Amino acid sequence: MLPPSRRDFVSLTVSESGSYTNSKQWRRQSCWRKWKRLSRLQRSLILFTLMLLLVCGIATSPTLIRHWRGEMQVRCKNGVCSICSLINFTRKSAFFLSKNYHIQIWRGAVIEEERASDTDTKDTEIQDDPASVALAESRLEAVREAFRHAWKGYKNFAWGHDELKPISKSYGEWFGLGLTLIDALDTMWILGLKEEFAEARQWVAKELSFDKNVDVNLFESTIRILGGLLSTYHLTGDSLFLEKAKDIGSRLMPAFSTASKIPYSDVNIGKGTAHSPQWTSDSTVAEVTSIQLEFRDLSRLTGDPKYKLAVMEVMKRVHKLDGKQDGLVPMFINTNNGLFTHQGIYTLGARADSYYEYLLKQWIQGDKTEKELLDDYLQAVEGVKKNLLKKSTPSGLTFVGELSHGQFSPKMDHLVCFLPGTLALGAHYGLPADHMELAKQLIETCYQMYAQMETGLSPEIAHFNMHEGSTQDVDVKIADRHNLLRPETVESLFYLYRFTKDKKYQQWGWEILQNFNKYTRVPTGGYTSINNVCDPASPIPRDKMESFFLGETLKYFYLLFSDDPNLISLDNEGPTSTRA
Repeated sequence: MLPPSRRDFVSLTVSESGSYTNSKQWRRQSCWRKWKRLSRLQRSLILFTLMLLLVCGIATSPTLIRHWRGEMQVRCKNGVCSICSLINFTRKSAFFLSKNYHIQIWRGAVIEEERASDTDTKDTEIQDDPASVALAESRLEAVREAFRHAWKGYKNFAWGHDELKPISKSYGEWFGLGLTLIDALDTMWILGLKEEFAEARQWVAKELSFDKNVDVNLFESTIRILGGLLSTYHLTGDSLFLEKAKDIGSRLMPAFSTASKIPYSDVNIGKGTAHSPQWTSDSTVAEVTSIQLEFRDLSRLTGDPKYKLAVMEVMKRVHKLDGKQDGLVPMFINTNNGLFTHQGIYTLGARADSYYEYLLKQWIQGDKTEKELLDDYLQAVEGVKKNLLKKSTPSGLTFVGELSHGQFSPKMDHLVCFLPGTLALGAHYGLPADHMELAKQLIETCYQMYAQMETGLSPEIAHFNMHEGSTQDVDVKIADRHNLLRPETVESLFYLYRFTKDKKYQQWGWEILQNFNKYTRVPTGGYTSINNVCDPASPIPRDKMESFFLGETLKYFYLLFSDDPNLISLDNEGPTSTRA
């Protein structure tokens, strides 16, 4: 006898391609009918709830956040986000603080949390252009390649020493503290050179010791060592660098043990003693007024006010001194009596330059509350306009000369090319709009100091023609024809490009980088400063790669060529900020 038929089984078998599919369709139709029956308000509430859940899910996902922000992550401590960045010290690291953000300026730029704005939208549109993206990436890779080449020479011939001598394949010592390596740490992090950074960190952890019987220059060790360590700590959050920064910072404090409160120029970091140079009791004004940003930041990070108090006492003394002319300061100050010396000579070049730069940056670092700093800066800018600003012949280039006992000299150091970037930064923070116009004029001049040379590289010092009938704007004396791979012009190009989005600034920077590669690159590794920018056939290498070439110059090239507004943001919007 046959078993009863299993119609349910047959039904299911037949319906695999029919009834089951129809059932799914019916459910979809049923859900759609229910959705349509809802009022418009009910549908809107449901959609809003779903979107809110989606946004919250994304915002709280650590993986996605790290993916979007990349390796430059916001480091939060004590409830306040500390965000790393870079700007120039025209010399080294400077740290900006605001009420809502801890912003580090380090060798010239500021990073903060991403904020949506109309500018961001425009920047995104620029980034999305395939040709622009390809061009930017090729130039960024060129900077990374230049760094790797320089690092190869340093690693092979000067590892752990202060400076590379690339021609002789050897090294030079200044303090014996690995200046180039420390100076380059933050650059490696920004450029994403993980392998190089890891090996450098290992050296800092295992080999770097400040317990040495050696005299160091207060200014140079502050901007290159203390500044480099603080910058890297802000970027990475790695306590190793903060501990090393505290160590060197404490060892530099004996420099401030003077009756005048103006620090000595030299410190023995092993013995804990300090003194002036053997040949004079003077320090340069730039040296004693360009260490404030680093020491102020060290106080903030450690909670110990002694560092900030020491450097701010210097600024208070300088603020009150006689001997200024329309806000311009002399070049020297005596550590015994605390008074200006060699009065009557005013310059924005060597020995005075970064005094003016640090006035603005300290004002921003202090959340724009320290009025004396702002007053001194604004008065100095007016002093420059009144006493030092002239036009060249025949092109009418705006340049900054020098004043010596009432006599004007059309001499302009390459160091003065920090000024366009500083003026632009101040204008961006709400200072007079004509500062930006002056910045644009001066950056044109700084570029021409490169473009009018036969090698396309600027001399250390230029003299501008002012006489009718001159056929060339720039003259260069034989003793001034050297180029030290300095960062000031590239730094200012970065500022001007970020604020104006004028592509010519990137193009000018690209020309300069190509000429560095053509005339200063050493095949076996490294780059060398040269003696003669006027002779392409024989530029005469000086056999020295300054630490700031890796610590600043290449970093600014990288920032200049990047069209990513979130890599480095120069915006800082807090309760007391003024948007330009």
